[in-house]
Order: sequence, then C-alpha cells, then structure tokens
Amino acid sequence: MGIIKDRFKAKADAANAEIKQIIKEHGNKVIGEVTLSQIYQGMRGMTGLVTETSLLDAQEGIRFRGYSIPELQQQLPKAPKGEQPLPEGLFYLMLIGELPDAEMSNRVTDIWQRRSHVPNHVFAAIDALPINTHPMTMFVVGVMALQTESYFAKAYGEGINKKDYWEPIFDDAMILIARLPRIAAYIYRRKYKNNEHIHPNGLLDWAGNLAHMLGYDDHGFMELMRLYMTIHADHEGGNVSAHTTHLVGSALSDPYLAYAAGMNGLAGPLHGLANQEVIKWIFEMQEELNTDAPTKEQIAEYVKKTLSEGKVVPGYGHAVLRKTDPRFTAQMEFGKLHMPEDKLVNTVWNIYEVVPPILQSLGKIKNPWPNVDAHSGALLVHYGLKEYEYYTVLFAVSRALGVMASLIWDRALGLPLERPKSVTTELVKLWIEGKDNIWGE
Repeated sequence: MGIIKDRFKAKADAANAEIKQIIKEHGNKVIGEVTLSQIYQGMRGMTGLVTETSLLDAQEGIRFRGYSIPELQQQLPKAPKGEQPLPEGLFYLMLIGELPDAEMSNRVTDIWQRRSHVPNHVFAAIDALPINTHPMTMFVVGVMALQTESYFAKAYGEGINKKDYWEPIFDDAMILIARLPRIAAYIYRRKYKNNEHIHPNGLLDWAGNLAHMLGYDDHGFMELMRLYMTIHADHEGGNVSAHTTHLVGSALSDPYLAYAAGMNGLAGPLHGLANQEVIKWIFEMQEELNTDAPTKEQIAEYVKKTLSEGKVVPGYGHAVLRKTDPRFTAQMEFGKLHMPEDKLVNTVWNIYEVVPPILQSLGKIKNPWPNVDAHSGALLVHYGLKEYEYYTVLFAVSRALGVMASLIWDRALGLPLERPKSVTTELVKLWIEGKDNIWGE
C-alpha cells in the first residue's frame, strides 16, 4: 500500500517518541477525580482513553484531527461534480493527521478498489441465515466470515515482533474497509430486493460505489452517501462501538474480530440503532395522526404523549453535546439544498422547532437538542431507501473508518491490554464507613 503506509510509519514513530517522553516526565500527574456515581453509572465523563482521530467538545461538537464538519466539507477533496467530502479523504486525515490533497485521496480510493473483492464463503455465510434476520446480524456474520483473510492473525501465529504489529493490522484494516460496501449492499439486495445483486463499479469512489450497489445511482443519493459516511465515521473513543473495538483489539484480536465486536455494540438501541428508532417514531406519529404533514401543534401533542408514556423522543439528547449536533445541521443543509419541499424532511425540521422547548420545560434535560440520528432517516427515505431496519448497517460501514484508523494507531503506539479495576458494593459500603479504600491508595 506504498506511500500511505510509509507516511503513517513516519508519523507513528514520531508520536511514539513524543508519548514516551510525556509519560516519562508527567506520567504520575493526576487527571481529575472519579466519583462514586461515575463508577456506578457507566463511567460517564471519566477520562480514561486516548483516541487520536477525533475529539468531542460539548459546545463545538465533533472535530476530526482538529477540523470541524463545516471545515471538512470545505477542505476535503470531492468527487467530480460533487459538493460533499469524500470519506477517503477523511480516513487519510484521521490516519496521517494531515489534510490530503486530491492525489492522496484518490490513492486511498485506488487501494480500496483493488482490495474490494469479497470471497464467496462470506456470501454463503450470510445466505445461511433466515431472510427475516436483522440486517445488523447479517452484517456482523459477514464480517466474521471475512476473518479467515486476516494478515495479522497469520503473522501473529508465525511469531511477528510486537513492534511490527501495526503493519498487518494496517493491511487488515484497509482490506476490511474496502470490502464492507459490497457486504452491506449484498445484505440490502438479499433482504429487500429479491436477492437481485448489483456488481461493483470500479470507476466509482468508495461511497459512490456503495450507493450504486444498493441500487441508487442518483447523483443526489451518491452525494448523501459521501456526506453520511463522513459525518458518522468517528465520535472520539468512549462511545460503545469505538470503545469496544479498542478494547477487543487490546487483547490483540485482529481487526475483523475487534470490528465485529464493536458493531454488535452499535446495534444496540442506545447507540447506532437509534437512527432506526427515529424514523419508526415519525412513521408511527404520521399513522396515528392520519397525515404525512403534521402541524407543529399536532407534533407537540404527540411529543407530550410520548413523554407521558415514559418514553423518550428518539434522536434528541446526547451524553456529551450541549447544543445542536453539527452532524444534524450538515444533514439539514443537505436537505434544504436537495429536497426543500419534501414533506418528511419538513416534518423533521418542524420536530426540531417543537421538541427542544418541551424538553427544556421539564427542567431535567441537560441537552434537549437533536443528534445525528434525528435527521438521517428522512434523507434516506426521500431517495427511496425506506427500510429503516437497515439504517444501522450504513452507520456501521461509516464507523469502520474511525475505529480502524484508531486500531492501527493503537498497535503502532503499543497500547497495552485494557484492564480497568472493578469493586463490589460491599467494598463500597466499607469505604463509605471508612474501613477500606476502594481507590487503592
């Protein structure tokens, strides 16, 4: 994979030296304090990971290597006649730490095109599942079937030096990313399009080819896939899919095993499955109100009804963000450009005006604003991709970019097995009584 691998090695060698010096000089410094509630409530807000590829700021939203989404939309290379950033360019940025020019972005495209062939046994594994299997289950089974191709697993079995772990991890990660669009499209066509498959187009970029294999050659849909794959690619390291991939990878499981584990986490309703829940909730609202264009007043009443039943409004609220998710804003701008009259998209915008004030009035909601999931389904439905059960697979394809870039860095930096300490409630009670110290001091 030539020049990109060489550039990564140069960056990784320099980073290794810098981090070793930081640890040598400052390794004993204390960062923050851990509270008992954090221990019991999902380790929320605890700083315990280093993820180089992106950083989530509560006020600014996600930044990839320091660049905001609007900046990436302006500065990353684009497809011919395209307006949205190419995911290949974002991957290069996350991996190398520098904005690529068109040549480097195209080089990533070429690498993925040349390595996109999926072995037949992967399709056979997917075909062995019942047709009513959830698309994410099919997807993870397909990824696990790909594991037979792992360069790292083979190299480790042959006794590779640990300082060289990153190289076969790099190769595995690039091949995995290259093949995911084919697997994802195969699942879609198998489940929803009578098993009628579309072969790859080797002249298209990574996201454009995914759109083509799904069966949507519309220029707007290809642009949507480029935007979608970019804004869903990474969200620092503490979210379930990223953290799980990192955790499993720390055991020196190869990228296929680590990524599959992470995607099982993404499939949860509190993570990636949320985009499915949003569009389902809107469809249910339309059905109950017997209209495809509910008024703001009707939406407000339905929102209050949802909350009174002890449910949440899908797509609203975020564990970290304290403002409208910039990824929501990017999708809203896409909608205004490509489909300003679409009734469903306009309903999403009306929900955006109605929901935050209602949630704010409750007095308990720290973030009443929409996240990335609140908008994506409406854009997909506009182009005809209405099968919302499938949406998380698209999220999974995109998330591979971030978690694989991070996994390459994990092995290049020699990050160790992750093994946090846990305690029992009995020990906690002893600590409260002053009879023991759960902090180990």
